[in-house]
Amino acid sequence: MRAPFIPLVLALPLFAGCQLLGDATPPASTDTGVRLQGTLARQDDGWVFTPCQERRRFLVREGSETALDQDAEPLARAEASLYADLRGVLAASKQDGLDGELQLSRVYRVQKPAGGCDDPNFPRLLLHAGGSEPDWSVNAGKQGLILERPGQPAQALPYMEEQLPEGRFNLSSEANGEHVELWVAPNRCVDRRDGSVNYLETELRVNGERLRGCGYFGGARDQ
Repeated sequence: MRAPFIPLVLALPLFAGCQLLGDATPPASTDTGVRLQGTLARQDDGWVFTPCQERRRFLVREGSETALDQDAEPLARAEASLYADLRGVLAASKQDGLDGELQLSRVYRVQKPAGGCDDPNFPRLLLHAGGSEPDWSVNAGKQGLILERPGQPAQALPYMEEQLPEGRFNLSSEANGEHVELWVAPNRCVDRRDGSVNYLETELRVNGERLRGCGYFGGARDQ
């Protein structure tokens, strides 16, 4: 079971002096279009996307480097609708009952619908990473990160970020006698805990121990 998420605002006073390496603002996405979160549902042979807190409905068109059918179909067998975090270009549609089309350029996350559009922490979250066996999670914001592991209290830590080639990056922290690293790479990753499909593959290293998992960008990181 995933440990309860601790709002990042609780950690803000601890990290007044914490900065990222180089520019404190993560690099923006080079993909075209807008990033949207919302619900995804099957309609005939395609997918219809409705942004959070909206009624507009968009027919989703696959991009040259996306595989939405592969990502969403296994989850949709048990759910009437899914939560999806997508990037694409909005265009007009000639189909009745639709407000347009979303031409995909990237799939950040597809998961069961619970809590997706109602997550109050998502707008200020830079990165979430987590895995199982044992369960662990990292939630990183602009002021620091929160590390949660079974049998231990949640740790609020400052961190440094290093950008690496091919969209990879590393978060590292030296605090409380522990050396913590989180390695992140853009690679499709299926979370074994809930079947969600994520854009990022992650590896947590704590004092030499390595734990693998998946991850996704929060709303505060447009990459």
